[in-house]
Amino acid sequence: MKPVLRTPLIFDGHNDILSLLCKSGLCSGGSINLDVFAGEMPGHLDMDKMRKGGFGGGFFAIWVPSPIDLDSKNSQMNLPKYDLPLPPEISVDEALPIAIAQAAILHRMEQAGYVTICTNAAMLQSCLKQNKIAAIMHIEGAEPIDRDFYNLDMFQRAGLRSIGPLWSRPNRFGHGVPFRFPSNGDIGPGLSEDGKRLVQYCDDNGILIDLSHLNEAGFWDVAKQSSAPLVATHSNAYAISPHARNLTDRQLAAIAESDGMVGLNFAVAFLRPDGRMQADTGFDVMLRHLDHLLAYLGEDRVGLGSDFDGTTVPHGIGNAAGLPALREAMRAHGYDNALMTKLCHANWVNILGKIWKG
Repeated sequence: MKPVLRTPLIFDGHNDILSLLCKSGLCSGGSINLDVFAGEMPGHLDMDKMRKGGFGGGFFAIWVPSPIDLDSKNSQMNLPKYDLPLPPEISVDEALPIAIAQAAILHRMEQAGYVTICTNAAMLQSCLKQNKIAAIMHIEGAEPIDRDFYNLDMFQRAGLRSIGPLWSRPNRFGHGVPFRFPSNGDIGPGLSEDGKRLVQYCDDNGILIDLSHLNEAGFWDVAKQSSAPLVATHSNAYAISPHARNLTDRQLAAIAESDGMVGLNFAVAFLRPDGRMQADTGFDVMLRHLDHLLAYLGEDRVGLGSDFDGTTVPHGIGNAAGLPALREAMRAHGYDNALMTKLCHANWVNILGKIWKG
């Protein structure tokens, strides 16, 4: 029997398990019972799946949901063309309690021994060496953040080290890119003045700014404003899949020039050249994206950013337990041991060491 390829450990640029746990009832104000996370979760991640797949950790996103008809969204994203309207803004007062509840879930996960919240690169490296699940607290969409950044200070004290100013909706900091195909991300205005202040504040405090979900104008605003490496935690190549969520070659060149990084998103709609949300998507298209990213960014600036528990991933992976199949495909494609280690986790450790302070 062929051995299961569980190494190198995969450190992942994005997952939405906190939202899934919140939706399951853990944000309802009652006691937080995480027993289900030991191995009974219906989605992509739980401890059993992570161990089977050699999942070493990742960015655990705090995300405030918009009311979306998921059946309608998925149906539209299987059409030859689609343009989903941006959801309306969510106020700080509405977003903050949800964000705090999800941060609390992550802390309870740490208290239960499931994860270790890492706030510097040395902690992350130590977790990977000791085979402990490393968690980066991340906010996807800065709706919980007030314009004076008091809430951001609070989250940073709680362990936050990464933030995406936008999800795919507008907020006080700018305009997210819609789910539109075929289309580039040159849609709408860029960052607001508050958004530019947020970028500067994060630079000054060693908080990673995530470019995923920004439109092109917002991307270039960050590129102009920030002195830190440019990072898109879960984005793909527009040249392979002409989706508004993906990055053009010009954007990839800017990320490379900044010595930044991109994590490959497993979302099938952002992988497939036809933009469709269909799970019968092969490893070949994932490898085409990886090859393109490597060509533009170099082997030190590419990683993985699955979007587990936030999207539809290829059947060949299924969930975190299926990550060995991705490793096998990467090996068969010709990626050697050194490149595999970089793509699976070492590049993330390196970029975070450059951005974080202390």
